[in-house]
Amino acid sequence: MHFETIDLDMSGATWFDGNMCAPFGAILYKTSRGLNSVKLENLTPKVKTILAKNGFLMNYGVAKCADVYKTTIEYKRFEAKDERYFAAYIEQHLVGKGMPDMSIGLQKKFRESIFEILSNAVIHAETKLGIFACGQFFPKGQRLDFSIADLGIGMKENIKKRRGLDLTPEEAIKWATEGNNTTKTGNIPGGLGLKLLRDFVALNKGRIQIVSDAGYWELANGAVRTKRFQQPFPGTVVNLEINAADRHSYCLQSEQNLDNIF
Repeated sequence: MHFETIDLDMSGATWFDGNMCAPFGAILYKTSRGLNSVKLENLTPKVKTILAKNGFLMNYGVAKCADVYKTTIEYKRFEAKDERYFAAYIEQHLVGKGMPDMSIGLQKKFRESIFEILSNAVIHAETKLGIFACGQFFPKGQRLDFSIADLGIGMKENIKKRRGLDLTPEEAIKWATEGNNTTKTGNIPGGLGLKLLRDFVALNKGRIQIVSDAGYWELANGAVRTKRFQQPFPGTVVNLEINAADRHSYCLQSEQNLDNIF
């Protein structure tokens, strides 16, 4: 489909979690690649405000509006070569907004784990259309949601291509979240990003959701749930939900001072 105008009727959307702009934006970007024009029609005032605050609607001719309470993590699309801009984006936006208290070492590892998701999208998922990110802090709900989406080959195809394992979409996601598994080769370290995020979310009593191809994998309340979608997502989405009501302090095991544990 080329040179078409695609009108998307949004009248049925009465609410829109801001972080979902990442996968939504990825799909719309893919749709517009054939020199198509996408228009969002009949946005309700509430949804329009949400999508204008994080800058999503700037892509559709609507100016960004003020985020008075500083609860948004702005919508961004990054090119594969924009690694340093993505790193700066993570450092800027994942401060405050309900993040639990972390040691300096854990903060660094946490950001590196999110950064590894981008690296995997570029190197292994072979995305050519960029990486999409967005988030939202919900003070009343005491949660911070942050999503990253890519339009690559997906985990199932990546693992099959690089490791020769023919897994279902759900099995592929499970495989990718286990710390000893990686599609990197040689002396390049990998595989620990999703594992660290998974372990932290379990302690934090938050949630991590991953969609890749037609697979869905979720860790919440200490339990893993999977399902199969009828239609695949054209890439991978990772959504982190941080429990902002968590008052614990966290550090890496290697940072613990065993002489001063009481």
